[in-house]
Amino acid sequence: MAMSVPILAIIFALHLIAFVFAVGAERRRSFAKVVPDQYDERTYCLYSTDASTVYGLSAFGLLLLSQVVVNGVTRCLCFGKGLVSATSSTTCAIFFFVFSWLSFLGAEACLLAGSAKNAYHTKYRGIFGGENISCATLRKGVFAAGAALTLLSLVGSVFYYWAHCRADTGGWQKHQNEGVGMTEQPPEFGKV
Repeated sequence: MAMSVPILAIIFALHLIAFVFAVGAERRRSFAKVVPDQYDERTYCLYSTDASTVYGLSAFGLLLLSQVVVNGVTRCLCFGKGLVSATSSTTCAIFFFVFSWLSFLGAEACLLAGSAKNAYHTKYRGIFGGENISCATLRKGVFAAGAALTLLSLVGSVFYYWAHCRADTGGWQKHQNEGVGMTEQPPEFGKV
């Protein structure tokens, strides 16, 4: 299997768009403030926008799609001619396969947990003039960690794809039956 530029472009695009969504989710986290209820003596938490939940879940989906593409093309390191032999390309492919999966799982965990925590809203907490209530909000840096791990997943996926292609082809592309065919000699001229 030779390295394909369209596959690399798809991997890069999906990872980078997921990174942008993760950074956007970090920038648009929900903030809350305690406000008094106008009908009784209770206080409640008033939250800002929930855009980061949507951004985080979008980054989650794009990163998942990118990992499916990489592992679908390479057949999840399970098949291939060159992966049976013990070469340095095979070792690199195995290392980057593990690195790609670890960074992918870390990024997915941060994005999914951040989206779930950001979507949680506290309702009435202060009963009869309670002053010391806290509104549940997402801690700063969860989506940023997901964005950083998304970039590490990008590096791991690209290098895994490259090393897998090298191990599968023996380091070079084997060309067979390519060309125009103008230099082939008919069989009757070879029997002189």
